[in-house]
Amino acid sequence: MDLKALYNISYGIYIVSSKKEDRINGQIANTVFQTTSEPATIAVCINKKNLTHEFITKSKVFAVSVLEQETDMKFIGRFGFKSGRDEDKFKGVNYKIRVTGSPIIMENTLAYMEAEVLMEMDAGTHTLFVGKVVEA
Repeated sequence: MDLKALYNISYGIYIVSSKKEDRINGQIANTVFQTTSEPATIAVCINKKNLTHEFITKSKVFAVSVLEQETDMKFIGRFGFKSGRDEDKFKGVNYKIRVTGSPIIMENTLAYMEAEVLMEMDAGTHTLFVGKVVEA
């Protein structure tokens, strides 16, 4: 079996964010997809060790910010190479809070969606969260 075939699956780059009480956090993700159109639902796959996973599990809400292809690696690194346990990733970042309370990134963003979790699926090291889109 040649697992290099997996390298041919196309991906986007997203920031998935959530909240827990008065705290917010977000992370880079490449697994985000639409699951249904009526009602509009999306799914995100998040590593169980990540703080964002903890926040989604507790709050049952998340937001997805679709990043531009040209997004600077320094900006991506802020959400991809650091932990929200160690620092506030949103300090100095332009974001807004809308319906779910999950932060929506305004910089380098083509579109955003906010969702309420409908179901969770255990995927080993990750959890697949399926959410109903409540704002976009």
